[in-house]
Amino acid sequence: MATLSFRLTLLLLFSVLFSVAQPVCLPVDLQCEYLKNPLGIDAVHPRFIWKLKDARKGAAQTAYQLIVGTDSQAVSKGAGDYWQTSQVNSDAQLVNYEGKQLQPFTKYYYAVKVWDHNKQASPLSAVNSFETGMMHMGNWQGAWISDSRDITVKPASYFRKIFTINKKIKRARAYIAVAGLYELYFNGTKIGNHRLDPMYTRFDRRTLYLTHDITTQLRNGKNAIGVLLGNGWYNHQSTAVWDFHKAPWRNRPAFCMDVRITYEDGSVETVSTGKDWKTALSPIIFNSIYTGEHYNAQLEQPGWCTPGFDDSKWNTAVYRAAPSSNIVAQVMQPIRAVETVLTKSVRVFNDTNYVFNLGRNISGVSRITVKAPAGTVIRLKHGERLLPNGHVDQSNIDVHYRPVGTDDPFATDIFITNGKGEESFSPRFNYKGFQYVEVTSSARITLNKNSLTGYFMHSDVPPVGTFTTSNATINKIWQATNNSYLSNLFGYPTDCPQREKNGWTGDAHIASETGLYGFDGITIYEKWLADHQDEQKSNGVLPSIIPTGGWGYEWGNGPDWTSTIAIIPWNIYLFYGDTTLLSRCYNNIKLYVDNIDQQYATGLTIWGLGDWVPVRSKTPVELTSSIYYYVDASILAKAAHLLGRQKDAEKYTALATKIRNAINSKYLNTTTGIYGNGVQTELSAPLCWGIVPDSLRYKVAANLASRVRADSNHLDVGLLGTKAILNALSENGYADVAYTVAAQKTFPSWGWWIVNGATTLYENWPIDAKSDISLNHIMFGEIGAWLYKALGGIKPDPAKPGFKNILLQPHFVSALNHCETTHQSPYGTIVSSWKRIGKKILYTVVVPANSTATLTLDGKKESLVAGKYTFEIKNEK
Repeated sequence: MATLSFRLTLLLLFSVLFSVAQPVCLPVDLQCEYLKNPLGIDAVHPRFIWKLKDARKGAAQTAYQLIVGTDSQAVSKGAGDYWQTSQVNSDAQLVNYEGKQLQPFTKYYYAVKVWDHNKQASPLSAVNSFETGMMHMGNWQGAWISDSRDITVKPASYFRKIFTINKKIKRARAYIAVAGLYELYFNGTKIGNHRLDPMYTRFDRRTLYLTHDITTQLRNGKNAIGVLLGNGWYNHQSTAVWDFHKAPWRNRPAFCMDVRITYEDGSVETVSTGKDWKTALSPIIFNSIYTGEHYNAQLEQPGWCTPGFDDSKWNTAVYRAAPSSNIVAQVMQPIRAVETVLTKSVRVFNDTNYVFNLGRNISGVSRITVKAPAGTVIRLKHGERLLPNGHVDQSNIDVHYRPVGTDDPFATDIFITNGKGEESFSPRFNYKGFQYVEVTSSARITLNKNSLTGYFMHSDVPPVGTFTTSNATINKIWQATNNSYLSNLFGYPTDCPQREKNGWTGDAHIASETGLYGFDGITIYEKWLADHQDEQKSNGVLPSIIPTGGWGYEWGNGPDWTSTIAIIPWNIYLFYGDTTLLSRCYNNIKLYVDNIDQQYATGLTIWGLGDWVPVRSKTPVELTSSIYYYVDASILAKAAHLLGRQKDAEKYTALATKIRNAINSKYLNTTTGIYGNGVQTELSAPLCWGIVPDSLRYKVAANLASRVRADSNHLDVGLLGTKAILNALSENGYADVAYTVAAQKTFPSWGWWIVNGATTLYENWPIDAKSDISLNHIMFGEIGAWLYKALGGIKPDPAKPGFKNILLQPHFVSALNHCETTHQSPYGTIVSSWKRIGKKILYTVVVPANSTATLTLDGKKESLVAGKYTFEIKNEK
């Protein structure tokens, strides 16, 4: 007993000592430019972001100190040779660098210390890093090279170079800019796990480069560099209605690279692209980002990127002009094969024909493993649905394809085997949207479920939201929405991953809140808004798809679609509290709004597509486009105020008022509270976007609820209406009606898709529609954001954005028993969770450190500081 008592005493003592040693407030999750330890940034004033780990009630930051330097040991001791702030009295957790001028090719270390709400200093954070890249164009040494200028050459090209190292390496970096796509190899090893780099841009106006840490891949003696180039969107050889094969930038893929080696003795050597590089055609005999990839394994050259390979029969690379004069760093979450999806079932028609079912719809690629005689031609046809006879049906996704001949089949890979035992193939420079893969072979082969695997590919944005309820259908709708959002994120937001892969602007701004509640997507949106700047004409007009080779300036654009230029920067501001994107795009928004003002002096505009793919009713394009014109002018006015442009703020506030009045004058019957003919979109869009006069909100909302009930509590909206309908109801006293609509399982509804087997969102409400029936579309995806906003009740506060102050306004709808919602804000994880217990609702809230919340229940507001709370609420329903 004495021994046991002694041990317990020791354990208690250690526990006390350990708890005392743990800091109560500590800066964590440091990021630079919204990335962890980024390589190769060009930002002159990079942004630093951190969170506080502090579980105390009322936890807050009252001051900070940032330390930046080139010596990690010095930084860890609180000394920085590039920037060391004093104790800055501020609660900011987003700070721009303001130290000495950053130098290119330099690794910097940084750390932060904070002072808590009791003015007590925290320990210094862990040391993090960022590394600069080229910083400006003049630092490139390499030449742009290719194998030809012939855009009709179909095989992808190999490039290689040998160089020798005789000294001890301290660090080595490869800086590579590519017109097209690439894979990079050193000494036989592929570098990194990114897919489809660099991201798609308007190549003749902005070209992206990447930085790779290759220190561990180099060795003393001879080293080999290998580069494999693919077409991507740069040399679009497939033909479709958007004319990308006629893009003004089109050329044979090319690249420029500097390999910068820093030795232990301080010397630096740069190995660059030039005429001393060798090139040959690869076994990838055709590659199209749009249709598929063809690979002939009989043409493989083993060891092509190793030092000992004989390249005497290879050709000399040729010089090429740079595709643009604006080569900048790609600083964003990359595309990766994020998830492996195993085959769920396989149907064997015969020993040359198999259909594989992954059990879910994804964006990405398939990988086949097979043993077959040399020269066997295996075709892998991808699709989202099956014909009645069980074969793959592409009729819903190939409608805009305009093939020339038969050698470029849609969404189909072709693999020609070398016959050397078991072989595997997966495309490198393509992706598709699919659930089914039909394999057809020119020779008899034996396949089983393990022979084919799918890989879910998308921009690898970190998840920041969770959501679950007592309703299984609602949970599946949330998951399907996430699946479609990710399936349509490939360095830019797309409409669908199979039929088009286009950056449709309307789809993207409708789904932007859904994306930001669920994923940390700021780096993707910042890149895509730079694409907007590249595409905007001098008169302010934007195309309907971005990037574009020229298509979309005369059809599909207008404020209902191209309001992306205003809405997305504003949403980024709301979700991150960061004005950077608003500031960058301010002049573009202004140019855009001014153009509409000049074209449509009355305040009403007919420019736009309208409520795309509605169930039944038609809403006037003038109404919806004018509403989005009002939204743009309002955002511009608010941005002007934030950025200190007071005259602009006054001007565009007046313009927004003019537009609002014009809409109400023409479309609102003030006696009845009806807009137009009173269909769902006509009533919900003015409510959602703040058009309705305050004195009539109740009446218009009551009319909307009545209209929905008359429509059997089902949807009767299109794209623009889905953004508005649920929000307009739940924010105006009809949350239960909104939930009833959202949870429907009969046509037309989101749940109708789910009960019919959907794992993604569709493009049209009828699942047997004859057109516009992609099975992986994000345009009806606002429901994902609504779940967070209405059932979870989590909203950003425009007065204190970035969830500095959280607006908590949950709706305890009667048909649900529980709802758990989280969102990782810039300050930490917000929790809003409720469940019914008898005639009470137990509501749990977590407000992260250094943020506050305003809780609204039954019309009463309560201010909350950081901490965890539990409320008991009477529930008579």
